[in-house]
Amino acid sequence: MASDEHGVMTPGLDGTAEGQLEVSLRPKTLATYIGQEKIRHELGVYIKAAKAREEALDHVLLYGPPGLGKTTLAMVIANEMGVGIKTTSGPAIEKPGDLVALLNELQPGDVLFIDEIHRLPKVIEEMLYSAMEDFFIDIVVGEGPTSHPVHFPLPPFTLVGATTRVGQLTAPLRDRFGIVERLNYYTPDELGQIINRSAQIFATAIDAAGAKELAWRSRGTPRIANRLLKRVRDFAQVAGKQAIDRESVNQALTLLDVDQRGLDATDRKLLLTMINYYGGGPVGVKTLAANIGEEAGTIEEVYEPYLLQIGFISRTPRGRVATAAAYDHLGIPFEKEGKQ
Repeated sequence: MASDEHGVMTPGLDGTAEGQLEVSLRPKTLATYIGQEKIRHELGVYIKAAKAREEALDHVLLYGPPGLGKTTLAMVIANEMGVGIKTTSGPAIEKPGDLVALLNELQPGDVLFIDEIHRLPKVIEEMLYSAMEDFFIDIVVGEGPTSHPVHFPLPPFTLVGATTRVGQLTAPLRDRFGIVERLNYYTPDELGQIINRSAQIFATAIDAAGAKELAWRSRGTPRIANRLLKRVRDFAQVAGKQAIDRESVNQALTLLDVDQRGLDATDRKLLLTMINYYGGGPVGVKTLAANIGEEAGTIEEVYEPYLLQIGFISRTPRGRVATAAAYDHLGIPFEKEGKQ
């Protein structure tokens, strides 16, 4: 299952050396988890209190752009609580039996992690209500005259849900989470720490200037920082470099089409479409999606959050607008008159 980061994919599912390496990139405790200071502090308090009361931790909802550490944080929570964790995703739970099988495997206090929880089928979501609040589920077994309800008591457990689209969660589901946390983009300093830690795990040397440059071009996202580090490492190794330096980073990322602000070819295509075909906007996301050959959801979840964060686009009631900063970055003259 694809994950959410400081590492890369859900631990050890493929059993390969690469899979094990990706697992090792993930911090296992709050003390070693870099960034998200407010969330780490709050979770530390909640976990300590729950352990002192010998109770399961309250249900946790983690939301924010992809790649910021939601899956990793779920694993840290389980590790800090000293319990097991079962992982799945919203689309993978298709029918009631799938949910029953997952819940039936839980031990008291265990964590059930559901990624993309906004994509749960409605029938599954409604089954979760009683499971989260009262630790039981009722299902109907059989068909026709022989059908009958079956009551399944459940051990106290912690549901950790992760989503990039918190607005798509229904209010009844959202309100059943006692702990709701938004993960924010990382600062360059925090990404630099993550890059240095990952480089040590990779047994790869990287100097301060190289780590700083890579951090600036990683879109505030640990997953991207680790992915780019792997590719820069390849280029530096083939070039015979003893350590990754700023020159190595610049050369590799130029070949990978990642610019000084971390924008890739799709980001620039998105901005150029807005500017060249729609006068900088406003333009609707579905229109943009049709023009650049991406799904509207992908634009909203993957590309748009970072472009909004760095001030390259803005949202208006009539659609998306490219800002003066975007024009400047692309080297296109910005005429204020007639633009928003």
